Amino acid sequence: MESGTAPRVDGAVNGASSNGAAEERIEVFNPATGEAIGSVAVDSPARVAEVVARVRANQPEWEALGNEGRRRWLGRLRDWLHDNEDAVLDTMQAETGKVRGDATNEIPYVADLINFYGKNAERFIGDEAVRAHSLLGANRKLRIQYRPQPVVGVIGPWNFPLSMTLGDSIAALQAGAAVVIKPSEFTPLCVADVVRAWREEIGAPDVLDIVHGVGETGAALIDAVDFVHFTGSGRTGKKVMARAAETLTPVSLELGGKDPMIVLDDADVDRAANAAAWGSTWNSGQVCVSVERIYVEEPVYDEFVAKLTAEIGKLDQGADGRGYGKDVGAMTSPNQIGIVEDHVSDALAAGAKALVGGRRVEGPGDYFEPTVLVDVDHSMKVMREETFGPVVGVMKVRDQEEALRLANDTPYGLSASVFGEKSRAERVARRTECGAVSINDVSANLLALSLPMGGWKQSGLGARHGEHGIRKYCRAEALVISRFGGKREPIWHPYTRARRGLLSRIARVATARDWRRRLGLK
Repeated sequence: MESGTAPRVDGAVNGASSNGAAEERIEVFNPATGEAIGSVAVDSPARVAEVVARVRANQPEWEALGNEGRRRWLGRLRDWLHDNEDAVLDTMQAETGKVRGDATNEIPYVADLINFYGKNAERFIGDEAVRAHSLLGANRKLRIQYRPQPVVGVIGPWNFPLSMTLGDSIAALQAGAAVVIKPSEFTPLCVADVVRAWREEIGAPDVLDIVHGVGETGAALIDAVDFVHFTGSGRTGKKVMARAAETLTPVSLELGGKDPMIVLDDADVDRAANAAAWGSTWNSGQVCVSVERIYVEEPVYDEFVAKLTAEIGKLDQGADGRGYGKDVGAMTSPNQIGIVEDHVSDALAAGAKALVGGRRVEGPGDYFEPTVLVDVDHSMKVMREETFGPVVGVMKVRDQEEALRLANDTPYGLSASVFGEKSRAERVARRTECGAVSINDVSANLLALSLPMGGWKQSGLGARHGEHGIRKYCRAEALVISRFGGKREPIWHPYTRARRGLLSRIARVATARDWRRRLGLK
């Protein structure tokens, strides 16, 4: 996910700060109209440190509530989100430029996460009994305890300000950690409303807070916390990792993607075309698992392209409200539309054709037309670099081997999709080089909470979802409990010939794999 240019930061919008200095504020704009809709105060590094210290002091009590106690508080957050859905979505639409149909995906996703981790936390991070690996350990009881990282910093993206910011905080909170969120400076408003409600309306423990700002604020958060989860561009992800390395702070990174779709000659072409149309343009293509490039076997290429072009040509683009009147919204980041224009222009100059779309929309707001490009190849940016917009390139291939070679020819490895006869499509899917593959579907891994969602190659480190998504916020502690008393273990001092000889014979019986050696026979 590519970051945009910094939004406008103004001094003294609302007077002076408590120490008399001019207060810096970030002004937030509606990408669909260009209008200013609000602002947030920039938090200094000192302020970030204060916030982290406060929630850190409250974290032990939160951990002591246990999985069930934390589940109850998070359940109240879920209920608040449902009860206030329209207000939250109104704010989200205003700061992101999403259409209502895309915005409505976010609260159900977060609510599902709360239910999933609440139900499964004891299984994922409860005490775990472990069998001794051999007779040598049989006299001790073995347990694993999962203790939370005290404070987790979540640095969120602008494309999904609730589900990929608050959503990534849910597992950490359920694990027993305190959380400090730094949302994107482009979209800080709706998640700030939720954090305020956690404290003021729900009355929950003071273990969830938010800080605002740009790079300096993010760096201060990394310095102060015990674990960092970051979602964003690979470029920024490397900076996060480098900063965290200074304090040996562990990180989880969900970075960019250039997700391929493969359409085999035995695919249901209607389903594949409809999936590609949605998978490349939902949320205006600003999705880490968006379909950005498609490889179609020659026998069905013309039919697929015609149906895809017709489907995308019918999409209605623009701003809507609660009435669900549009299909494709605005580009959220002002810099991102420039990247999309550059990729499309580069392709057209190199011989590609736009069968539909291909231009920035005239008028107010940041819109780019849903676009289908053909006659593309891997010399073009649109097939190599993350475009992150409502644009897809389609290539004709001879067979599945060429499709796989091209699909895997990328530094990214987040997800992919394969369409075809089920067993054949699965065989092809198993050879793709990425963290998740949808078979006869697109972006389906986003909703498969039982499975890990993580990237290969330069698409990230770690994973969200499943047991991986909550255990990463924990530290595993091994407990070795002696079953018997006594003043002294046989392995302890003093060493004597008789005692060491007995221990050696026991060890030989436990570790040798044939009776001759177990008995010490020559």
